[in-house]
Amino acid sequence: MRKENKDAMKARTRNIRLLVSYDGGAYHGFQRQTLPVIGIQNVLEEKLELIFGDTIELAAAGRTDAGVHAYGQVVNFFTNGSIPVDRVVRAVNSLLPEDIVVREAMEVDKTFSARHSAKSKIYTYRIFQGEVPNPFLRRYAWYIRRPLDVGAMQEASRVLLGTHDFSSFRASGGAHMSPVRTMYEAVCSQLGEKIEFRFFASGFLYHMVRNLVGTLVNVGLGKTMPDEFQNILEMHDRQQAGATAPAQGLYLYHVNY
Repeated sequence: MRKENKDAMKARTRNIRLLVSYDGGAYHGFQRQTLPVIGIQNVLEEKLELIFGDTIELAAAGRTDAGVHAYGQVVNFFTNGSIPVDRVVRAVNSLLPEDIVVREAMEVDKTFSARHSAKSKIYTYRIFQGEVPNPFLRRYAWYIRRPLDVGAMQEASRVLLGTHDFSSFRASGGAHMSPVRTMYEAVCSQLGEKIEFRFFASGFLYHMVRNLVGTLVNVGLGKTMPDEFQNILEMHDRQQAGATAPAQGLYLYHVNY
C-alpha cells in the first residue's frame, strides 16, 4: 500500500487476507502500474473496491515480475466494507478475469501484513526438455532443447543449503537489504520431459531464483562444474554467475507465516 495512505488504511475496522493464484503471462508483474500498463494489483484492487465499497490498497507477500506466476500469493488490505468474509471468494471471482483467482479469504488481526509477517517462502521453477518445443508450455516453462544433467544440478544445489550471502545471485534494481538468507531446501528433480527446481528459504533477493536457475542450468549443460558453482556462491559477485532464467518458468508457490 502507498506509504502516505498507510495510517488511514490501518484505521479502518477490518483487515482481510486473501490467498491468490494467477497466470502472470498477460500482466506487467504483480505491482500496481500506471495505465495503460496493467499489473495484477491493478485488477485485484479494482474488483475488490466493487465488492467492499471503498478504496482498496493491497500489500503483497511478493512483487512477482512480468510473466511470473503464483500458486500461493498472499495479500492483505484494510476496509470498512461489511461483506461477510465467507462470501468474498465467490463474489470477487465472479468479477475477476479467468487468469486471476482468489482461493481463500479470511479476516485477520490488524497487525498482520502479507509482506512483513512472512517467515519464509517457497518458489518453484520449471524447465521443459525435448527435441521439439511444446507450444502449450511456452508461457509456463523455460524450453531447453539440449539434455541437462539433473544429477549435477542437484549436487550443485546442495551447496545452497544453510545461511549464505547470496550477492552472486542478486540483480541490481532491487530494494536495499541484507543479501544474507537461509536456504532450507534446494531441490532439482525430473519427471519425464519436465525438470523442476524447488527453493525454500527465509527470503529471496530480487531475481535471486531466476539467477540461481540460470547458473544451475550452466552446471546441467556442463559449462560449470558443481564445485565451481560453490565458488560462484562464495565470490559474492553477480558477474560470476550465469544469465537470468526467463520469467515464465517461475512460480511463487507458498508463503509461510
